[in-house]
Amino acid sequence: MEKQDTTKTRYCKTAATILGKNKFCKDLEIKYDARLRERKYGVAEGRPLTDLKAMAKTAGEQCPSFTPSGGETLDEVRERARDFFEFLCQLAVELEQKEQDMHGAASRSSGTAEEELVFPWTNHCSEAELSSGSGGTSKILDANILVVSHGAYMRNWIGYFVSDLNCTLPTNLKKSQLSSVSPNTGVSHFIIKLENGNLLKPEITCVCLNQDSHLVDVGAECVAPKVF
Repeated sequence: MEKQDTTKTRYCKTAATILGKNKFCKDLEIKYDARLRERKYGVAEGRPLTDLKAMAKTAGEQCPSFTPSGGETLDEVRERARDFFEFLCQLAVELEQKEQDMHGAASRSSGTAEEELVFPWTNHCSEAELSSGSGGTSKILDANILVVSHGAYMRNWIGYFVSDLNCTLPTNLKKSQLSSVSPNTGVSHFIIKLENGNLLKPEITCVCLNQDSHLVDVGAECVAPKVF
């Protein structure tokens, strides 16, 4: 019998719940991508974190960097994250170009200028962050993208942002927070700027990392234990 991918079930349900309660965007289709799956843990798959730590200790390695037999290495996970991020940037640039072409044609035919719209998450960062490098004019977000995945995968993705793409971090962020796994349903918010559609040098600013204030009123019995 084929083993069910319970990790996929979890993030699919999370994404559906978020969209179901979203006040700004309704009836959006969720796109699934295998590159967002959790890190494969081989023989430790589906077992408690304590088992993974025990395996790492037996092998004389630290748990985060330990690769169980049949599992993915951290480099392999980071490569998946890099591949998906580059795909996402390319997609955003292409869609924005199509939208500009359509709006430009509409403006020319009507003789009016298109009104600029600010996405609802714009106010999550300071005016200075939005206007930096834009001549004092507030930067309009061209795309507001929600990515739902898993803790170990996202930790590797964030590591890629910081080490490879020089992501700017909040000044009050501690080093221990950067290397920690996000709590279940934790939220990280990044602003990504592609100057003139340049995919090679994205400018990335982290607004918040693994934020979990929305869980304050959630009872401990409602938080699922970590399994791999």
